[in-house]
Amino acid sequence: MLAFYKRYWRTAFDIALIALTVWLIMYIFSFLYKIAAPVFFSLLIFACIEPLAKRLHRIGIKKAIASAISILFFTLVILGVFIGAGVLITYEIMEFVDRLPSYQSIFTQEATYWIAWLQSRIELLPDSVVQQSQSVIDSITGWGQRVVTQVLLGLVNVLSSFSTFMFNFGIGIILAYFLSIEIDMWKKIAREKTPNTFKKAFYFLKDNVLAGIVGYLKAQLILVSITFVIILSALLLLGVNNAFMIAALSAVADILPLLGVTTVFAPWIIYLFIVGQTKLAIWLTVILGVVLLARQILEPKITGGTLGVSAYTMLVCMLVSLSLFGVAGVILSPVIVILIKQLHAQGYLRRWIRPPLDYDDPPGGPQGDGGSSAGPNPAV
Repeated sequence: MLAFYKRYWRTAFDIALIALTVWLIMYIFSFLYKIAAPVFFSLLIFACIEPLAKRLHRIGIKKAIASAISILFFTLVILGVFIGAGVLITYEIMEFVDRLPSYQSIFTQEATYWIAWLQSRIELLPDSVVQQSQSVIDSITGWGQRVVTQVLLGLVNVLSSFSTFMFNFGIGIILAYFLSIEIDMWKKIAREKTPNTFKKAFYFLKDNVLAGIVGYLKAQLILVSITFVIILSALLLLGVNNAFMIAALSAVADILPLLGVTTVFAPWIIYLFIVGQTKLAIWLTVILGVVLLARQILEPKITGGTLGVSAYTMLVCMLVSLSLFGVAGVILSPVIVILIKQLHAQGYLRRWIRPPLDYDDPPGGPQGDGGSSAGPNPAV
């Protein structure tokens, strides 16, 4: 064991140092996010409004007026989407919660009927099976009703408690307006005052990390929008109640790897088969198949392997970051994961992590593919 530690202590120390650096970055970012959330909102809003502001400025409109027009347009669109979707989803959720007891009653009656039918066909079942099964079904459906009610009412409370978010978002809009006006000045200061090492690090992040994340988010937005439109259109044609809420929940579930739309549709389809609504269950199965098929066909073409990181790895890192650092960890974890991948792909990690003592580089390793003379600039 002592020989093992003597051989690997340098490698373990370098890996621990990188892990500590990642943890410090995540911790500092989460702390800054708590105390300066409007600043991060302003950067996001600035990225959304600046293209229109630039276009208006090029046609001769003063930059301050162009930024104001762009901010106004952005605000009206966001408020319209938030208010319209919030009111509609809240109404449909409350309506669905009111119907849950009737759904529970229908499910219990149908399940009891089928168990009684099974008992009439199998004489070996004791007479008390129907009564006991009905009690079990009542308890299970009652528990399910309580869980669903709590989840949906919690969602309503989240939709209703936007005071802090709207305050931060409003401050972010104001900051984004001034940033849009002063962006040329800030760019000039950055070019003149920023050390070359930080410039190289920034361009590395911009070209290898941020560009991939932006492309991935755009691709996911397109895929989620396609899922939402397909499900909403199909449910409206079928005359299903709460179609908008179901389509919105399905679109949100579609973002999650390993889960997807099946999370929403599978329990619903099973319930419909049990209560005897076979026709609707078959149509929902067809809709689910269409959505999954469209996702499988379009995802490789739209995403194009933008991130180069498996969905499972990304989801695990986001969940761990959420537990350790909250919402800020979820925001930053994709950046960190892709950054580490790019550092490894471009040879930086091989430079920063010393190999074990008496380690011979395999063919094609750091020395075999050019060594230090052909490697990346370690100053980044």
